[in-house]
Amino acid sequence: MPTFTALTTLMGQGPAEALGEALERLEPAPTGVGVFEVEDDSGLWEVGGYFTEAPDDAALAVLAAAFEAKPFTVSELPETDWVAHVRRELAPVEAGRFFVYGSHDAEKVPEGALPLLIEAAMAFGTGHHGTTLGCLRAFDRLLENGLAPCSVADVGCGTAVLAMAAARVWDTPIIASDIDPVAVEVAEANVAANGLSGRVTCIEAEGLENPTLDAAAPFGLIFANILKGPLIGLAPDIAKAMAPGGYAILSGLLNDQAPDVTAAYVAEGLTVENAETIGDWTTLCLAKS
Repeated sequence: MPTFTALTTLMGQGPAEALGEALERLEPAPTGVGVFEVEDDSGLWEVGGYFTEAPDDAALAVLAAAFEAKPFTVSELPETDWVAHVRRELAPVEAGRFFVYGSHDAEKVPEGALPLLIEAAMAFGTGHHGTTLGCLRAFDRLLENGLAPCSVADVGCGTAVLAMAAARVWDTPIIASDIDPVAVEVAEANVAANGLSGRVTCIEAEGLENPTLDAAAPFGLIFANILKGPLIGLAPDIAKAMAPGGYAILSGLLNDQAPDVTAAYVAEGLTVENAETIGDWTTLCLAKS
């Protein structure tokens, strides 16, 4: 069965969400609608609909004009087994001592590596993205430099791959939190699949506002692989939640966004331990004296 997509962009979250709601009422009806912020600080939002029959071009044009959006771009997608495709395209990832892989590559885990099983169907936090890879490399460098076992918070955890990396090396309190309840369910499933149940606590939380996080603070290590805006907003809370001598590993940053995030954390008294660029993305490692 063919699949069609209809995509547009417009300014502002409110208009984008309203357009998404209007798109849901279109005939033929879309099987799904997505509304996403474009991660370049432009203020643009993307609205997309997914259809199992060709959408009505005239109706799409009316919607775009009504909400002052760009004209919809309609594309027909070929029939694809996407999980099989991702399995073919996503090779295992090595990041220092850590080896991120899908179950179809289980026989490729090197002897002595610390394995992190993330299935190909999990779209965020597989280790292939420059942000996740950068965080794992930064953590590996801290371990090489003698970082002692400490309590860990993985804020905006996604698949919880970073929390699980910490659980592979330390038997200490580790909390993985995310604002998205679906992400928390994914994190819990991954923790169980990696045999780390009871080692990583997965919770739903907005930033660091949660009694479980409050009770576990201060943290010797905080991961926050999210976006520029939330990272800057969380700078005071993250700095406050860090133990003296602790570290924060931050990513989700385009290279040109790193200076603004760095400045926000330096203003809170942190110092830059390391910054690594992988493609378009930067990972920061900051220390609290």
